[in-house]
Parts: sequence; C-alpha cells; structure tokens
Amino acid sequence: MNGTLGLAIAFFGCLLVVLLIGLSSSRLAQDSAADYFVASRSMPPWLVGLSAVATNNSGYMFIGLIGYTYTVGLQSIWLMVGWITGDLIASLIAHERLRDEAHAQDAKGIISVLTRWGGQNRRAWQVVASVVSVLFLSVYSASQIAAGGKPLQGLLDIPSVYGMVMVAAVVLAYSIAGGIRASIWTDAAQSVLMVISMLFLLVAAVEHLGGLGPVIDQAQAIDGFMSLSPTGLDVPGWYGIVAFIVGWMFAGSAALGQPHIVSRFLALKETRQMNRVRMLYYAYYILFNSFATCVGLLSRLYFTRGADFDAEMALPDMARDLLPGWLAGLMLAGIFSATMSTADSLVLSCSSALTQDLPKKPIETKGLIKLATTFTTVLALVIAVSSNQSVFSLVVWAWGTLGAAFAPVMMMQIMGRRLSAIQMLVVSVFGVLATVVWKFQGYPGSFYEGAFGMVVGLSTGLVLSGFSRQNHLNGGG
Repeated sequence: MNGTLGLAIAFFGCLLVVLLIGLSSSRLAQDSAADYFVASRSMPPWLVGLSAVATNNSGYMFIGLIGYTYTVGLQSIWLMVGWITGDLIASLIAHERLRDEAHAQDAKGIISVLTRWGGQNRRAWQVVASVVSVLFLSVYSASQIAAGGKPLQGLLDIPSVYGMVMVAAVVLAYSIAGGIRASIWTDAAQSVLMVISMLFLLVAAVEHLGGLGPVIDQAQAIDGFMSLSPTGLDVPGWYGIVAFIVGWMFAGSAALGQPHIVSRFLALKETRQMNRVRMLYYAYYILFNSFATCVGLLSRLYFTRGADFDAEMALPDMARDLLPGWLAGLMLAGIFSATMSTADSLVLSCSSALTQDLPKKPIETKGLIKLATTFTTVLALVIAVSSNQSVFSLVVWAWGTLGAAFAPVMMMQIMGRRLSAIQMLVVSVFGVLATVVWKFQGYPGSFYEGAFGMVVGLSTGLVLSGFSRQNHLNGGG
C-alpha cells in the first residue's frame, strides 16, 4: 500500500510541476497568433533543442520502440541508426533555409512557408495540405494520448481511458494558457524527467537480472535475439537488409514533414544558432534511444513471453515490479511527459492549420485560436479511445504519411525547383496515396511505407519541375 501511495504522490507531484511550468508561461504570452504558434521567434537554442528532441522522442519511444525491441531483439538498433542518420541529413540540408524563409515571410508554420516560398501564393495546395495535416496530426496525437493511458493502467490499475483523458486535459490546460511557449518550456522539463526515469529503470533491471555479465549470457541464449541482422524481412538477403535500413533513413528525414517538430525550429531566435540546437538535439537523441533499446532488451529477459502479453506494457510493468514506489511514480511521470511533450505540439500544429492555413485570411482572434486547440484535443482523444491499433503502428503510419505529404515539396523548394500550386498538390497527393497503398495492400512490410511515399513524391516533383523548366526554355526560345 505504501508503495502504491508513494507512486501516486511522485507521479501526481511531477505532473503538477509540469502543469505549473506550462501555466507560468502565460506571463510572457502576447496577444498575437505569432506568439501563440512560434513564440514571437524568441526561443534560445538550448530550449529549442530540448523541446524538439522531447517532441520527437515521444510515447513512441517509451512504449512503441521498447515493445518493438522486446519482440525482435538487438536488430531494432538499425531502426535507430537509420532514423537518426536520415534526420541529421535532412536537418543539414533544410533547417537553416526553412527558418530563414519563415522569418522573411513572417510565417507561423510549415504549410504557410511552403505555400508562399519564392514569393508565390499556392492557395489550392494550402487548403488540401491543411486538411491532410489536421487529419494525420490528429491520428498522431491520438497515439500519444493512448500511450499515456497504457502505463497508468499498468502501474495504478486505473482504466486506460482515464489516463487518456488526463493527458488530454493537462495538455489542453497549458497549451491554451501559453501556446507554443508553454509547450517548449514544459518540453525542456519533460526531457530531463524522461531520461532520468529511463536511466533508473535501466540500472534496476540490470541489477535484478544479476549484473551485466549474466544479462549478456541470458540474452545470447535466446535464439537470434542478439543478432544484428534484420530477420523476418519480406525481401531476402542483403537486398532486404539494405531496404530496411534505407527505409528508416527516409523515416528520419520525414521529420522535415512534421509540423509539430518544424515549428520548434521556426521559434528559434536566430538562424545562426542552429548548430548549437543540433549538438544538444542529437546528443540527447542518441542517449535516449540507446536507453530505450536497452530497456527493451532487458524486458525480454525479465518477462516470460506469452500469447496474451502486451509488449507495449513492458516498461510500466517492469517499473511496477522493480522500482520503489516513488521511483515507479517518477517513471510513470516520465512516460506521461513523453506523451504530453508530443501531444501538445501536435494539437497546436492542428490549431495552426485550422486557423492560419485553412481560412483564406488567417485568424488572429485569440479566443477562436484557443477554440481550435480545444477542438483538436477532443478529436485526438476520441480517436485514441476508439482505436485498437498499437502505439507503434499509429505513430509510424501518421509520421510516414505526413513526411510523404510535405518533405518532397520542401526538398523541391530548397533545390530551387519551383512548383505551381497544382504541381505541389500532385506531388503531395501522389506521396500520400503511395504511402497508404503500400501499407494497406500488403506490400513488403520490411520497407517502410513512408519511404515509398517520399520516393514517389520526390520523383513526381522532379518530373514536374523538369517539364516546367523545359516549357520555360522553349517559350523563351
């Protein structure tokens, strides 16, 4: 009983601190849409770095990746290698250009930037992109809310739906109070809480299993568990392995198409500070991914694999069994922090699409903007409660679809391949359709569906821009 009480006190105490940090940001809030969505472009690099990495390393990492590693073993490391490599390459190519263009336009989100890049106004694409953004960001946000419900049930025996409501309510409270500034402030606190809680569980699990040597021996005794070669691929041999890794590199580069992550870089005070953001972002990214992978491996040694075992409950179940009550509460707070750090960013990005991009004239009224935030939060909660898909599946699908919709268009702009509204629309639609078809028609699952969508989108963009250039040359002749 004392353990449960300590767990509850630690959890709700941490949750209260995060909520107060978010609410306190309202003291600096200004009555403008630019402040609500990009914090008046005033954020220092350390806050941007911590916020971006906390937003990226979400409930997917705490719940989805650990469950995936439990299932497949050490080979899950290639997912991390591919993802981070792709993310870094995309950042080096695009982030400075993107932030400069947004500043020049006074744009408040990725859709606005791409719509008016190069001085054009591509209204048709903007409308469709806004609808796609709201749809898939809502699904993505639902996955984070669902990830918050699972551990609450595992650690406190509270029905998961109550945990989902709690995540949604806390996120809504501080998002309405301070907009993206509240989101960034709380992300920084949440990022620290996430890595500390994961480290405590990692140490406790190794100690419980007898130390590092016995852990390695037990892991190697499981057939294929410590193999680095991806197994179960639809395409055999090295072709399948290369396709698997390259596919996840595309998944990492799809960060360019994630409005909730891009908005952090748009809030940076000065473009020249981007390298400082990267140093903190990738150092934390690698550290936290490594911790999550190790905990996933340890969970397989700790739990007896059964047909009814939910691998995505491995983390909260281990925390309940191995940690003292207050530390288990800290872990639960860490999981909640991971889900909230992404969910708040997602609902704000949805609000931006609804109020800044979808209407012909952007909405500046703060009350209507906050109403849009409330609507998107409730929509995500409804999806989370009604969906029966895994957190991993929801995140991977939403992430890939958004990447296919926006990243190819952005790359065309950065390469100087100017596209009309209709051409951008074709690129985005082809990318999204390719992703959806790959996922639901049973094509090789070892090649990430979002990667196929991005390849199709990029190829379409190159073809269309080539035709445009040729027609321009012919006309000039």
